[in-house]
Amino acid sequence: MHNGAEYVGDDFYCDVALAHPDELDIVHEDDRVLAFHHTKPKWELHLVVIPKRHIASLTRASALDEDDVAAVLRVAQTLARGVEEERGAQPVMSNLGNYQDSQHLRVHIHSGPRLSSPSEPASTDDAVAE
Repeated sequence: MHNGAEYVGDDFYCDVALAHPDELDIVHEDDRVLAFHHTKPKWELHLVVIPKRHIASLTRASALDEDDVAAVLRVAQTLARGVEEERGAQPVMSNLGNYQDSQHLRVHIHSGPRLSSPSEPASTDDAVAE
């Protein structure tokens, strides 16, 4: 994605994903939420659900963000339910603090074998921000 160049900013989702959704494999989009297959998946199935409006993280969300956070969680629930029905199990997670390379709220839904090598750090953070 993005001409093969590694992203070096602090919000991949606002700067690249939302700016270039045509380059994503989108699984859901509405006025508040975008969900897509991770651009650099770490598992066989790896989805990312983000608010279209910038929210830095789950712990930094405020009362003004309630509708967007609720919309992200509704979409994550629907997608996770589908993955669970199809595959039997999946983790659903959001990275915070030092695990959050890109400063944008997102929910990861993944299933299947891990694709990264055993020598990589165990971080599950983000799309192409690594």
